[in-house]
Amino acid sequence: MLKSYDVIVVGAGHAGCEAANAAAKLGSSVLLLTMNMNTIAQMSCNPAMGGVAKGQIVREIDALGGGSGYVSDRSAIQFRMLNLSKGPAMWSPRTQNDRMLFAEEWRLLLERNPNVDFWQDMCSGLIVEGDSIVGVKTSLGISIYGKSVVLTNGTFLNGLIHIGEKQFGGGRAAERNSTGITEDLISYGFVSGRMKTGTPPRVDGRSLDYSKMEVQDGDFNPSTFSFMHTKPLDKQIPCHITYTNEETHDLLRTGFDRSPMFNGAIKSTGPRYCPSIEDKINRFADRDRHQIFVEPEGWNTVEIYVNGFSTSLPEEVQLKAMHAIPGFEHAKMFRPGYAIEYDYFPPTQLKHTLETKLIHNLYFAGQINGTTGYEEAASQGLMAGINAHRKINDLSPFILKRNEAYIGVLIDDLITKGTIEPYRMFTSRAEFRILLRQDNADVRLTPLAHAIGLVDNERLDNVDLKISKTNEIISKLKSIGVTPDFANSILQEKDSTLLTQQVKLSSLITRPQLQMSDIIRMSDDFSMQLDQDNIATISALEQAEILMKYEGYIEREQEQANKMLKLEDVKIPQTINYSSIKSLSLEAKEKLSKVSPVTIGQAARISGVSPSDISVLLIHIN
Repeated sequence: MLKSYDVIVVGAGHAGCEAANAAAKLGSSVLLLTMNMNTIAQMSCNPAMGGVAKGQIVREIDALGGGSGYVSDRSAIQFRMLNLSKGPAMWSPRTQNDRMLFAEEWRLLLERNPNVDFWQDMCSGLIVEGDSIVGVKTSLGISIYGKSVVLTNGTFLNGLIHIGEKQFGGGRAAERNSTGITEDLISYGFVSGRMKTGTPPRVDGRSLDYSKMEVQDGDFNPSTFSFMHTKPLDKQIPCHITYTNEETHDLLRTGFDRSPMFNGAIKSTGPRYCPSIEDKINRFADRDRHQIFVEPEGWNTVEIYVNGFSTSLPEEVQLKAMHAIPGFEHAKMFRPGYAIEYDYFPPTQLKHTLETKLIHNLYFAGQINGTTGYEEAASQGLMAGINAHRKINDLSPFILKRNEAYIGVLIDDLITKGTIEPYRMFTSRAEFRILLRQDNADVRLTPLAHAIGLVDNERLDNVDLKISKTNEIISKLKSIGVTPDFANSILQEKDSTLLTQQVKLSSLITRPQLQMSDIIRMSDDFSMQLDQDNIATISALEQAEILMKYEGYIEREQEQANKMLKLEDVKIPQTINYSSIKSLSLEAKEKLSKVSPVTIGQAARISGVSPSDISVLLIHIN
């Protein structure tokens, strides 16, 4: 008989690992229940973390005391900062990772936490008393009791794998699916749906001709995800890029009649922004080629991930079509790509804490909520773990607002708007993305994490040092002058207007052609006051440059955020009967009753609720 736990986490993917780690760090006794101890933190799809908007989420997770950034740095084989040609709101870190090392680092991180126990078994059902969760049942016939439960089942809930006309149950390649939980939840009144995702073939890198591909190297001076000063890479493995062609497309079309995507076998919705290769050539018939990213799986393996070639076509069609891609003429396949359908639960059935509305102390995180992506899942796991711990200890909920974090945007979108297709985070989803940059995630979130006990004093001291150094640098730039004799040679080199008189350095840093490195070269007085080998100084220099260059934009966005916060401060009584408010539109009554928004701000973001409906609500509440 297993002991009773404070928090039981079902599933050990990215969401489950973050949930278990967070709750245990806060002091809860945690059981991590997984079907396979050997696949903890398995990178089921591509061996990479971060990217546009996703990289911002990983940095936010790290700033809050989560493990994804640290583990990503420890297992990285390449680092790139994407979108550097655009504004800083778009800069997005990304690592290519060693798949096996990533899983090992996560497991070791969890094993170092004495509050985490492990149990290998399948969760087959829930134990509910009244309207509260009190434990879970396993396939071995064991009942495990706990004060709260976090479900992070990924693609395993009644998972069905498709390869051509073949179908078989599974939650991932060579792993069985999970049964029983969906049926239990439906019996308690939950509404479920089906979604689809897919993965490309894996091939033998020794069989590829890289001379026919474009090389994609990592950054010359690579950075890191974590604010804990993990060691940057001193060597990196390149990725490569190649392209499909008309022959590839023609060969793929020969299998369309056996494609589960087109013959009706797959009835669920797949990710809009990560379509299969057959979907791409069908939807974009005018395109004569599509990009393929050739991504190594690790330091010491020859396995290659064929990013951009996700497919569920018959395996022989997959191989023939790949052989028509430059560099893949003699490719040997390790395993074919496949599609997988799985159960999810529309997230409008959750509170902002990710606790379910129907059953107290039961939390959902990750793909069970209709999201796609490691980063989206990990962030939900982190928040669910935090809130599970706080709820059972009678502490206030920990909720991030839309102007505080991409994580806040993600959860608010899910809870308020729901999703009928796999939800993926983009920078365009955040209305305050200039405030939510990857470089200031620690400044935004580490003080909040420290206040709830998730990060230690040392991390908060590092943030305070970064803030003070940033302010010091800005002050110096505003006080130190530079003459034309020192500045004009550099300004001419950068094709920027020359000086005719002495000016403050602060007036030059705002010029788009100039970077902080140019300002340092212009002034011996300024450069001598900097310890440019100090990590805190390097970070502060970046912060100071961004804050000064984009000061007007940042201030304008902060004003908009403050206006929004006024609506967030207006609480809606949870006893309100929307159907009795005569002036509300019929659609507003229906949507508001379904979502049960907590604030006027949340109500205003519900699709179908008009500004006039909000005015009626405000009058009714007042």
